[in-house]
Amino acid sequence: MDSPVPPSPSHRPTEPPAEPRVRRRDRHGRGMRGPVAPPQVPLSTSRSDTFRDLVLDSVERLERRWPQLADVDFMVMEVPPPVTGETVPLGGSVPAEKNEPARVVVYRRPVEIRSKSRDERALLVHEVVVEQVAELLGLSPESVDPRYGQD
Repeated sequence: MDSPVPPSPSHRPTEPPAEPRVRRRDRHGRGMRGPVAPPQVPLSTSRSDTFRDLVLDSVERLERRWPQLADVDFMVMEVPPPVTGETVPLGGSVPAEKNEPARVVVYRRPVEIRSKSRDERALLVHEVVVEQVAELLGLSPESVDPRYGQD
C-alpha cells in the first residue's frame, strides 16, 4: 500500500498564528522571580531617592531655625553644568529675582563621589546645604547652623 504523501509547504493551508502562552514558571520550574525586596525595605529605594531624602532632612532641620527658607526652592541635580575651573562644585545658589524664588541646588554625583558611607554622605549634604543657605542669607555658615563643621 502506498502511504499518503504529505502536502508540500507551499500547498499547506494557512493557519492562524498561535497565541503566546502565559508562562507560569521559568524554564527550570522554580516559578517566576519576584522583587528582591518588598517596597517598605530601604533596598527598594533608589540612590537618587535616598539622596533627595538627605537633602530634605537637612532643609527641615534648617527651616526650624530660619523660617524664611520656606520661600526658597531646594533642588537636587545629578551633575553641575560644565565649568572652566579646576574644582567641581558640590552645590550652588541663585538669589531671588522678580518672578523667581531663590534656589539652592545640591549636585548628587559629586557629593556621592566624595563620601564613602551613608553617614558621611549625610554630613556632607548638610554642610553643602548650610553653605549655600549662608551664601543666600549673607551670613557665615556657623551662624546658619551652630553645629556646622563640628560633626
